[in-house]
Amino acid sequence: MLPLQSLASLAAVVTSYHQAFAAPAPSDPCAAIAGKLFVLPADVLACERSFPFNETLRQNVLTTVSRVFDFYTFENWYLDSPPPFQESTNNIRANLTRINTTQYETDYDFNIDLYDFTTQLNDGHTRWFTNCYTNWQNILPAPFINVEINGTQGVYIAPDTVDFISSIGTNYTDLLDEMGFDWQRLAGAQVTALEGQDPYDYADFVADTVSGNFLDHGVRVNSVFSSYRISGTDFSQRLGDLAGPTGVKQTSLEVKLITVNSTTEETVSIPYIASFLGVAFTDQASYWENNCAATPDTNGMDLRTSGSSRVSTATARRRLAQGNIIDKSNDSAVGLPPQFIPTAPQIDGSEGVIKNFILPDNQTGVMFVGSFEPDDFDQFQADTVAAISAFQSAGISRLLVDLTNNGGGFVCLGQFLFQYLAGSKIGYPGFVSTNRANPLAQKIVAADIALGNDDTITFYSADNWAFLNDTEMPESYNYIDPSLPFTVNSVNEPTSQRFHDTCQLSFTQTIPEDPPFLTENVAIVKTLGNCASTCAMFSTLMNERLQTKIAVFGGKPGENVEFKGMAGNQVLEWADIDTEIKTAGLKDDHLAPPDLLVSGDFRHNWRTAWSWLNESIPIAYLSELPKIRFPYTLETYNDPQNLWVFA
Repeated sequence: MLPLQSLASLAAVVTSYHQAFAAPAPSDPCAAIAGKLFVLPADVLACERSFPFNETLRQNVLTTVSRVFDFYTFENWYLDSPPPFQESTNNIRANLTRINTTQYETDYDFNIDLYDFTTQLNDGHTRWFTNCYTNWQNILPAPFINVEINGTQGVYIAPDTVDFISSIGTNYTDLLDEMGFDWQRLAGAQVTALEGQDPYDYADFVADTVSGNFLDHGVRVNSVFSSYRISGTDFSQRLGDLAGPTGVKQTSLEVKLITVNSTTEETVSIPYIASFLGVAFTDQASYWENNCAATPDTNGMDLRTSGSSRVSTATARRRLAQGNIIDKSNDSAVGLPPQFIPTAPQIDGSEGVIKNFILPDNQTGVMFVGSFEPDDFDQFQADTVAAISAFQSAGISRLLVDLTNNGGGFVCLGQFLFQYLAGSKIGYPGFVSTNRANPLAQKIVAADIALGNDDTITFYSADNWAFLNDTEMPESYNYIDPSLPFTVNSVNEPTSQRFHDTCQLSFTQTIPEDPPFLTENVAIVKTLGNCASTCAMFSTLMNERLQTKIAVFGGKPGENVEFKGMAGNQVLEWADIDTEIKTAGLKDDHLAPPDLLVSGDFRHNWRTAWSWLNESIPIAYLSELPKIRFPYTLETYNDPQNLWVFA
């Protein structure tokens, strides 16, 4: 364990840290960029690197991260990750020791090292986000695509670049104009090299060092390129991890290319422009106070005493489990260029994160599920029912489900959609699950039982789960002690007993007994494979239980792409696990992590989903390739309706 100082002494050190730059320096690098939405990356880095390294803050963050890793279900799988995911092999504890002993010059250097390490675990559920240094996005005025032209796949700058980049706003494009950079002429150019490397080799590099989120390398390569998505409730275009990475590292990208209507290869240094996504500031001190110091929402709370934790027993609702990844690019999302917005008739149930269309053949309906994380949990279910009823009324006999760039969301909404399409006769609509039986987890469950904590204020309470015969566990049942033995990579990995979710208790719509469509007439498209967490669980259920046809578009030529991204069973943010500990009255336990003194989030995969095909393997580590794979074309790379018609 890393050393833990008292909170009082930590607070004193942080106070003095603030005072060290309470007054602006003669040349305050943060004041120079204050109030600007778009600035040069070098100027951002000057501000970020102006905060000196602080050992007390390192110990606070690493102690928290180290102790949260005790709950991480996949830790020991990383010691020797099974193929085809072996490149993610990582000794987590050895890396924490390295980071704890490395000499850093600035606070930025420490935090970015920790951010990069957790990102390169390639599990979007388990990452350290330092708000101080990940509240910027670098934007290149050249989104890249991977398309097949005349039978050959290659990397190009998106033809819709002018429309797309212009929608970012004149504050962005004017800065490029002031630099004298003609970015418009690059639209549609063929890319022959990136930073002196073959474009696909550089895409591999970005997938390995920047993308994270997905165990499968092929899915991460797809994340490098631009693609369509639903952001919030609107169609949007994602820049991709090459043209729109989180954080600021590079100032420019060297690209060899051949512009449209030319045969001459040229080398262009394309500048990045940094976009600010954080809280406004005026100088170095206010930058730290507003974006780096812990806020009232950073840490968890004791829900027994919070005053807003528990409503009357008659109306109390259980806490809703989530499985999602964080894509910071959603914070700066701009709309899909209008020429790509579907023109097919849109039907009921399309006001939220689901968009529903009838294709021109009048036989095929499309349900584009952009997310399982709507603003209204119950409305998602109502929208599903409304859409399928409208399809049936229109005589639709085939259903295409698009899951492109679906980052997950509420676990039970994934199970609801699966069971609605499969029919209630399918039985239990989820996976067998476990969580890690570390000593503090065992203490939490025991304390919850002793305190009478139930599923309205804690995820650990037994009444969140059901026995494998689908009988709900009583809240007084201890399902984690004694633990069950399990070995991963020759390491003893005790787990809780296996259990089922109880999602049916949160369904507000009646599930039909029989599928609304013949199951062989339902297919899934994921134009990148970027379908994470709850989305990955939904599509895995469709594959393992119904053998649904699944197609993936894109990918590096000659390399496989899995149809799912990272698939856990439930994610807890740092504030969530801290709340579990505090609500169990265990914050003073020697195993408990301290409150964070900086604004950040160390999220982690807290539950494992075990495959229906092999109950000794988590679905995250079971290779499941799509039945069909297609390259993008200029007609389908960013045009949902063209892609649906083709599919």
